[in-house]
Amino acid sequence: MSAEPRREQLLNAADRVIQRDGPGASMNAIAAEAGITKPILYRHFGDRNGLIRALTERHTSGLLAAVRAALNEPLERRDRVEHVLDTYLAGIEARPQVYRLLTHPEPGDPTGVGHALAPALRQIAEEITRAVDNQVDLGADRELLAEAWGRGITGMVLAAGDWWLESRPCSRTRMVQALADLLWGRLAAAGDLPTAVLPAPAAEPATGADPAV
Repeated sequence: MSAEPRREQLLNAADRVIQRDGPGASMNAIAAEAGITKPILYRHFGDRNGLIRALTERHTSGLLAAVRAALNEPLERRDRVEHVLDTYLAGIEARPQVYRLLTHPEPGDPTGVGHALAPALRQIAEEITRAVDNQVDLGADRELLAEAWGRGITGMVLAAGDWWLESRPCSRTRMVQALADLLWGRLAAAGDLPTAVLPAPAAEPATGADPAV
């Protein structure tokens, strides 16, 4: 069996264990789930941080692709806002324990694997910035406002999504509406650019690797 399918099998096993046991899932448990010994797991990923990096690449590339596709949907502006919000919330809802692993530092690790989602969030902010800049008429301050909104929206949705996933105070549909209502005032007031175009996806690196990794 070639290395890549084997690696995917090990990541699938890690996903299952983390979903079952939470962010603190051990390498022993993951190795047992995969039907291998721990040294073999280390041979593939180096250490636990290496395994987390591989999981990060897997999940953030999928999340980025989904958000990018949602931003490019030919929808009315309000519908597109809700679609993007729902896409993000659906992504973290699908694998809540993996999401917690990628966003919440472990004790004694304030800057390590618990911040693994940060590069993907920066890129989501850039995608939103590009969409606003290309589509919404914000006047002379368009570039500044697009950048501020892209980063502000991303931070807001990250914090609100984290709270929603932990507390589950309402359905995902209701949460999408609540966030969209908050964003909608200034977005509704702004006109479309005369030559508005949907944002082009970010160029892929020459190697074909996902831009988030």
